[in-house]
Amino acid sequence: MNRCLRPTLLTVALCAALPLHAADAPADAADRTPTELAAVRVQAQQAAAATAPSSSFGAGSWKDTPASVNVLDRTVLDSRHVRTLSEIAANDASLGDSYAPVGYYQNIAIRGFALDTATGYRFNGLATAGEQRIALENIQQVEILKGEAGLAAGVMAPGGIINYISKRPAEVRTVTLGTDTEGTRYTAVDVGHWLSPRFGVRLNAAWEDSGSYIDHADGRRNFYSVAADWLISDRSKLEVDANYQTSAQRSASGYQLLGATALPRGVDRAKMLGYQAWQQPVGIASTNLTALHTYDINARWQSRLSASHSRSVIDDNVAFAYGCYYAEQCADGSVPGNYFAPNGDYDIYDYRSPDDTRVNQELRAELRGRFDTGRVSHELSIGADTFRRTVDKRQNVNEYMGTANIGDARVPQYAPSPLMPGASARRLYSKQDALFALDRMRFGDDWQWLVGGRMVKLDERAYDKRGTPERHSTLSRFLPQTAVIWNATDQVNAYVSYVRGISLGQEAPFWTSNESTFLPPLLSRQLEVGVKYASTDTLTLGAALFRTSQPFQYAMPDDSDAGFTFVQRGQQTHTGVELTANGRLTERLQLNASASVLQARARDAGTPAYEGRQLVNVPKTRASVHVDYQLPFAAGLGVTGGWRYASANVATVDGSVRAPRYSVFDAGLRYQHALRDRPVTWRLSVDNVFDKFYWRDTGSSAGDYYLFAGAPRQARLSVTIAL
Repeated sequence: MNRCLRPTLLTVALCAALPLHAADAPADAADRTPTELAAVRVQAQQAAAATAPSSSFGAGSWKDTPASVNVLDRTVLDSRHVRTLSEIAANDASLGDSYAPVGYYQNIAIRGFALDTATGYRFNGLATAGEQRIALENIQQVEILKGEAGLAAGVMAPGGIINYISKRPAEVRTVTLGTDTEGTRYTAVDVGHWLSPRFGVRLNAAWEDSGSYIDHADGRRNFYSVAADWLISDRSKLEVDANYQTSAQRSASGYQLLGATALPRGVDRAKMLGYQAWQQPVGIASTNLTALHTYDINARWQSRLSASHSRSVIDDNVAFAYGCYYAEQCADGSVPGNYFAPNGDYDIYDYRSPDDTRVNQELRAELRGRFDTGRVSHELSIGADTFRRTVDKRQNVNEYMGTANIGDARVPQYAPSPLMPGASARRLYSKQDALFALDRMRFGDDWQWLVGGRMVKLDERAYDKRGTPERHSTLSRFLPQTAVIWNATDQVNAYVSYVRGISLGQEAPFWTSNESTFLPPLLSRQLEVGVKYASTDTLTLGAALFRTSQPFQYAMPDDSDAGFTFVQRGQQTHTGVELTANGRLTERLQLNASASVLQARARDAGTPAYEGRQLVNVPKTRASVHVDYQLPFAAGLGVTGGWRYASANVATVDGSVRAPRYSVFDAGLRYQHALRDRPVTWRLSVDNVFDKFYWRDTGSSAGDYYLFAGAPRQARLSVTIAL
């Protein structure tokens, strides 16, 4: 039977239940989610003036935040069946994949800068290890902060941060069942209750046997989380969150350019490159803990003490398709060995790196308060933050096994390497200690001035595979930021902001003359001007113009034996415009739309072929539009539609090869009704309706460039039942 049409017992059960249990929808069904309490919370997220996302400019309403911020609430995540980081990126035009394989932890880029997996991802505002497949069942909203966030995160990449906000205790009891065209079986439970007027809990769990559109890449995961709120007194509150997830799935290797000059043709998206029957899945076990204690000293001052622990353990197993060093067409060195051969040959490596352990720990103490000096009112935030990160790895196995071709009907099978991974050793210890302060000053009703900064001290030690020290980096920097906001009207604000940041230098790839050398830290600067419109609690519109620059890192062609040396030279500058529109256009029509035009180029790099060209994996134009319409003639029935667009995407540093532009269309249905007075919500989504082939990612990892195809047409069905 066709793999895309094979039925499952769950599919049959879901489809049979619809006609058996459908009832006339109550009059307010269109505005309700499985519980009334959840619906109230979602409506609060629609209110732009009430939303207070975390950002480098402190907690403030969306309109009063001098930065480009987008919030994907629970309604958006549910209606589009969002479960991965790559799917989050598809909902905002400023985001894109940056080495995001199927079956592995994923990374994304914001404004063309790949996020730092050490500090670019946050859980309840605190650093979480980015090398994990973060579950979304316990997430109430995803906050996307675009641009520099040095005050919030310290040493980090200049693109921005992703902040996951967890669900809080509420009176809710729901179960969700789901499936898709690949035969996935999905179950999720969401149960919350206030055990007493002062203590509440929220439990989330999910079990998934996932089918993949890539052969041999089916997977499974189990997820459990608990959130607890304790109102210790009228002034004191403690919020605690804990979650644990295990997953196992074979990772799919990406394609590479043929001979470094041409895109692969006739690609079968269902084929797993390099597949070996004996290869084990990639296993990832992650634990995340956060705690926040707040104490209201009086009506104007509050103390906040928060802590987090995040641990991800990766059993990395893959028959890895990479390069053509051993292929016949590349043997004489005329073709770069770190790309596929011109005829499509590629090498297969037995790569095993078990017990790859990443641990992030953060402790933050903060004092927030309000006071007046004459006619100027102040909102002050001061605090201290300490962050630790360790990486422990075993000596890996990375052995050549044989060569295959992208056109093979079946991948040749080879014996695995007899070598075994070595002992575990500390590979990285990184420590950041910081003091920060931010003052929001209000001059009457029309003007605000925000000024602050973060004094950060970094101490980082790197070790080789045997645990022998090989690098010790220290630095102390003050990262200033400032912004001016003009309240033009009750609905319109305009702002200008300036932020400085710092990020760590990259490691030189193995095929360069200075392999494994870490380059010095990079100082970045960002200037942004924006306008925000908030129409009470229905619609928000935003526009931002920004310019971010930092030293350019790249493999410079030279006369060395390797032919390249990894250097910092010249400036990498990203200049762009972002437009956003979120909210209700009418009582029945809701819109979530964004567009981005981005010029990312290097200047004065010393290599004429690279000078002034668009950088790799940064399309000049992106757009993302999603609409949700409640049909007037069918109570409880709604339709959704989406459009995703990206212009041609550069695949080589000299700009000679580009992945073609693409447009992808999505569609869906939502039906709400009552079953024995219990709300029931059905959701059907179809991504890539016209089954368009496109390259979604031309990003790099460890200095090498890969190509990942977008998913084919996929239909997903789920039902959420309130118990």
